[in-house]
Amino acid sequence: MLQPITQTSTVHGVQLETQSMAGGSAPSAPTLVFLHEGLGSVRMWRDWPLTLCQQLGCSGLVYSRQGYGQSDPVPNVRGPAVQEGQQRTGRLQPDYMHREALVVLPELLRQRGIEKPVLLGHSDGGTIALLHAASFEAHACIVMAPHVMVEDVSLQAITLAREAFENGALRDRLMPYHANVDCAFWQWNDVWLSDAFRAFDIRQELPRIQAPLLAIQGANDPYGSMAQIDAIAAQAPQTQRLQLPACGHSPHRDHPLLVTQAIIDFLHRLKA
Repeated sequence: MLQPITQTSTVHGVQLETQSMAGGSAPSAPTLVFLHEGLGSVRMWRDWPLTLCQQLGCSGLVYSRQGYGQSDPVPNVRGPAVQEGQQRTGRLQPDYMHREALVVLPELLRQRGIEKPVLLGHSDGGTIALLHAASFEAHACIVMAPHVMVEDVSLQAITLAREAFENGALRDRLMPYHANVDCAFWQWNDVWLSDAFRAFDIRQELPRIQAPLLAIQGANDPYGSMAQIDAIAAQAPQTQRLQLPACGHSPHRDHPLLVTQAIIDFLHRLKA
């Protein structure tokens, strides 16, 4: 029986909230590593990672990136960006997902002794999964509502989110999931709405991905369109695409049973 264990890991001087699920998996079974969305955290995944790991008989690791959940905040999150060694303060820069994929995540996996994980990312976490899989070995890569380039629809939705945070109920809705809700929101919102981020595009990096890929997109996602996973498939022909009708930005919350079964089927086919 898998049991979730919540603890912290110090990565490049930053304490990160982690939750691991271990026990009951075969020694050869890969570990599922869950990478959250732009406003996500360990707690925002709820019990879905545990349910998925139990059904697959795999261990799992979930963590909150810096500034999210119970992880250390980003100092001066709306101030000038400063990088000292591997530690950062101030606003996120357009390469923040590259840094997470190529610097933070590899060190966390090294500390946990995880090799060739199944990367399972949502939204920003999906982008991070793709970037990591383009430079490191992975057993498989599963992405839900990822961003490989910036669409106008994404910026429109993020602008509306800013309005809802400042003048609506979004801030109150996010508070249970983050120790510092303002840090969590503004680090994400500021970089996405910056002029420099408009040129963000990782399509040229996708052909380096060797791992099997499953890309899931909701048909009614206000933050992105099918163009995102179509672009992934165009650059990484091993990609299996799944479009979900009547589904928004969070496939695992809108259609948990369907998405869980699609992932189980995908991974079982790889095992076979």
